[in-house]
Amino acid sequence: MAQFNMANRTVLISGGGISGPALAFWLKAGGFQPTLIEQAPRLRTGGYVIDFWGLGYWIAAKMGLEADINHVGYHVREMCIVNDSGKRVAGFGTDVFGELTNNRYVTLGRSDLSRLLFEKIKDTTEVLFDNEIIDLDQQAEGVRVRLKNGGERAFDLVIGADGLHSGVRRLAFGPRQQFERKLGYAVAAFEAQGYRPRDDDVYLMYGLPGRMLGRFTLHRNRTLFLFVFTVGDGALPTALDEQKEMLRKKYADGGWECPRILEELGHTEELYFDSVSQIRMNNWSKGRIALTGDAAFCVSLLAGQGSALAMISAYVLAGELMKAEGRHHEAFLSYEALLRDYIQAKQRGAKRFATALAPRTQLGLLFRNLVTKAFAVPGLAHLAIGKEITDAVQLPDYRWRLPIG
Repeated sequence: MAQFNMANRTVLISGGGISGPALAFWLKAGGFQPTLIEQAPRLRTGGYVIDFWGLGYWIAAKMGLEADINHVGYHVREMCIVNDSGKRVAGFGTDVFGELTNNRYVTLGRSDLSRLLFEKIKDTTEVLFDNEIIDLDQQAEGVRVRLKNGGERAFDLVIGADGLHSGVRRLAFGPRQQFERKLGYAVAAFEAQGYRPRDDDVYLMYGLPGRMLGRFTLHRNRTLFLFVFTVGDGALPTALDEQKEMLRKKYADGGWECPRILEELGHTEELYFDSVSQIRMNNWSKGRIALTGDAAFCVSLLAGQGSALAMISAYVLAGELMKAEGRHHEAFLSYEALLRDYIQAKQRGAKRFATALAPRTQLGLLFRNLVTKAFAVPGLAHLAIGKEITDAVQLPDYRWRLPIG
């Protein structure tokens, strides 16, 4: 293939979750030389499941991942709300999601999607595990980067794809507190082996005022538990024992399977635990440094679309850099212009969704259950959630320089 000249070809990407490897894939397709750095010593496992559809699904399909995500994923048939005794009190079938997305809708582990994306880049992209950026020095011709394990290196561009707690954002733009908007909730998740009962392809939810506990059956005899609960403005515990104790206190009076699930909690050594927050920034770039995915605009975990939005933003950022022949100022402006209104609409919807998932009062729970029951009325579910499910942005179909798939 003929060689071509392009400015700003070397790109350091911080973050090995979703947007990082997706960005590396599309940058490579655009003729750039990406390097991926990840703080963890290896790919993360466990965590939580995500609902994946729309443009994020479309981009995964363009990467040749459609069969893979459907193989490792789940096709949920029902969302079921239960009471203290485990009796179904509300719920709805998920056919509406298939109808709204042309059956391009799947639920899968976030870590599974991350692994599939990494498999696509591992042989063509330099990857630095167990490392992180500790200093950034922007210069006229590039960015000098100091690494925790590996001295200094120079890159043409640096992209922060390192999530809600982004180190690149902190170094280049300022402390997280400047941009984080807490929604008043926290979330925790863990997996257990051999838990019974198992309800395949059913998402079970149990609610108390200001608290939700979900159970979802996974492959390989595993079960995922998800806690969503209200919190104040204070800092959340960071030590595993303290996090477990907080959950025990929050759910001590719970019925249904709460006592057994809290017993399982005592055995786990891997607990995802974080605040439910959004990131709001006036600009997603500064000079030769830009942000993508949750680092730029986290809509919150409860929105259910963070991974899809990470895929979308990575695709657009890489495409605009290629289209601009590496002229980063031009590319970064186009990237924001294409996505900012769309992302802001998703953030507004996410705030409403958080309140509906874990209402703060008993009356709120009853109202939520009534609304959920009404989804069984033909056409009402389309009217209620259609706007949230469908993507109100059209992505460019870039002409990539190198083969994809």
